[in-house]
Parts: sequence; structure tokens; C-alpha cells
Amino acid sequence: MAKLVSKTYGDALFELALESGQIDVLFDEAKRMLKIVQTNEDLAKMMNHPKIVIEEKQKIIEDVFKNRASREMIGLLMMIIAKGHYQEFDGVLQYFIEQVKEYKKIGTAYITSAMDLSLMQKDAIRRKLLETTNYVQFEFIYDIDPSLIGGIVIRIGDRVVDGSVKNKLARLTSELSKLKLQMP
Repeated sequence: MAKLVSKTYGDALFELALESGQIDVLFDEAKRMLKIVQTNEDLAKMMNHPKIVIEEKQKIIEDVFKNRASREMIGLLMMIIAKGHYQEFDGVLQYFIEQVKEYKKIGTAYITSAMDLSLMQKDAIRRKLLETTNYVQFEFIYDIDPSLIGGIVIRIGDRVVDGSVKNKLARLTSELSKLKLQMP
């Protein structure tokens, strides 16, 4: 259900952004609003409180975001509140942001390595990914996992390239276990 709500409203916002020529404006605004929604616990408590009526919740949103958000974004939020889906608003924003990133050919690459990568290594990875994908830009999220022993694992969407020593050892172990030793 949550995924359907996020997709429905996220697609509507994306279509609106395309039709009105506001892709960049609404993209930046969605990122800012997502940060506010994810970090403001008091706002979430008020918006999800069952005893606060829809009209009061809408008034709160108007007061909080007046002069800080476009009328399109506030209108979307008002509609989401009216339908009782405020708890899905961050999912809507995340879905919209991902749609815009795909439209603008901005990829997100999750890079996991056994140790910190140097700037030269990071730049080499960036150049290689730009050469081998359809993306024109990347956002990188780096993580360190010493259990990899060495090498890196790169995840972009549902594609994974595992060049870790840990993975190579696991494959080698699997292949060796399939071999039958023959005695003369």
C-alpha cells in the first residue's frame, strides 16, 4: 500500500514538474522538504496524531511551509493529508527524487570497500562508471566493510559488481568443493 501511495503521488508530482517546466525547482524543493520531514520529530507526531483533525493538520502545514515551499508542493501535501497518507509523504518525496534523478541521468552508486579509498581511486571509479553506464553524473555513497578483505563492491540500483576478495574466495571455495579428488 505504501509503495502504491508513494508511486501515485510521486508520479503526479513528476508529471506536474515536467508539464510546468519546474523539474529543477521542485527537485531541489523536494530534497529540502524531505530533510525537514525526516528530521522534525515534533511535526511528525502532530501530523500522525489521531486526535488532531485534518483541517488543523493542513493549517499547521500552511503555517510551517508558507513562503518556504511552492504552492504545488504545499498543494500536494494538503491532498496527501486530506487522504490520510501523511506518514507516506517522505516516501512520495523519495520516489519523486528518484524519478527526477533517472530523468536527468543522475545515478546513485553505493561503493563498499575494505578500507578508505584515496581521491585518485574515487576519481577512477567515477570515470569508469561514467564510461560504462548511461548516467551523466553520479552521487556516491561510500561505506567501509573490513570483512571484504580487499577490493570493492559497487551497487547501482539493482545491479551489483562484487570485486571483493571475500567474494572471490567464496567462489573459489565453491568451485573447489565441486571437484572430486581422484586417487590412482
